Amino acid sequence: MATVCSGIIGLPNVGKSTLFNVLTGGKAQIASFPFSTISPNVGTVSVPDNRLECLARVTNTNIITPAVVQFVDVAGLVKGAHQGEGLGNEFLSRIRSID
Repeated sequence: MATVCSGIIGLPNVGKSTLFNVLTGGKAQIASFPFSTISPNVGTVSVPDNRLECLARVTNTNIITPAVVQFVDVAGLVKGAHQGEGLGNEFLSRIRSID
């Protein structure tokens, strides 16, 4: 089963961790200062689809595999990151594997 990996990326203090918590039911720290997220928060969510049970009956199978989305909340991108500000090049290495 393939998992889609979706990154939540943006400027500091715009609500990335809040959005992550809403989407995943997670408990990522939310703070009113930049870089409260240093290590990426990762959460996996099954996508509800009522059609799966119907398809399982039609195809006579007991195996139901829902679609899965993985959300990654990374630290904010700041001006001067290419010069080492904020997480610098580490930011790029973290988002490289995100779809």
